[in-house]
Amino acid sequence: MPGKGLVDKVVAAAIAVACVFVAIVALGATLFYLLLMVVPAAAAAAITAAVAAVGALIIAVTFLNKAKGDDEEEEEPAGLGQRAFVLFRNRPVLATVAALAGGWIFLRNPALASMVAAVFTESSRGRRR
Repeated sequence: MPGKGLVDKVVAAAIAVACVFVAIVALGATLFYLLLMVVPAAAAAAITAAVAAVGALIIAVTFLNKAKGDDEEEEEPAGLGQRAFVLFRNRPVLATVAALAGGWIFLRNPALASMVAAVFTESSRGRRR
């Protein structure tokens, strides 16, 4: 049947969107009930709504910047720090996951953290012998 792959992709996307919706509603309810332990109900509702609004604003700004950035051609960043900044700007979710994974690795092996810090602080000089 022609077009079956497209239908499968649309169905998979719809299921993914439904799962994300349920997860966001559950996260909002969890936040609300956690706040109820600390503040009155009206304040908990207001804080939960504010968190949802900030999340929506971040997502909107991310997509607007991404749409605006498609027209411009950017040159390749030179250093490792600049590459990390470009990654955080263009793909914030991936960069956040990478940063959390890196932090976990650094907590498990502090010697690795000192080696990475040495790489970041070292200027771009020729090789030493």
